[in-house]
Amino acid sequence: MKKNIFNKKYCEKLIFVNRISKTVKGGRIFSFSALTVVGNKKGKVGYGYAKAKEVPLAIQKSLNKSYKNIISISLNKKKTLRYSINYCYNSTKIFIKPTIKGTGIIAGKSMKFLFEVAGIKNILSKCYGSTNPINVVKATIKALSSIESPLFIANKRGKFLKEIF
Repeated sequence: MKKNIFNKKYCEKLIFVNRISKTVKGGRIFSFSALTVVGNKKGKVGYGYAKAKEVPLAIQKSLNKSYKNIISISLNKKKTLRYSINYCYNSTKIFIKPTIKGTGIIAGKSMKFLFEVAGIKNILSKCYGSTNPINVVKATIKALSSIESPLFIANKRGKFLKEIF
């Protein structure tokens, strides 16, 4: 097994491990899949999904993939999102809404771990349709990456930052 060569400034969370069995002539063959998220609690987050014959190897492979898939999220000073998001990915529909200070993270297991490692403190989220953890994490990552900063929106509209607010 390879040693993790990545920086330890990131927080790592294991969301779930799944056991998969394949029946062959000689009996059953088991393999495992793991879903992990990593983040620096300052707006960078990534996810990884990998399969292997043993659990520790599957977890290590998924962690390596998550370090390679890190994205940056635009957060405000209160460690929450700037606006609400509705996003669909396959049959998973998610709704994410920023809340006031003191609310905490109100979300399902998969989304909660992702928000914790991303550094988001106050948020409300709901998942409709498929609640498969892989699809929920992918939908949440894509929704968070679609958030644009106010400076980008002002430049896109050809206005000053003060006019946007």
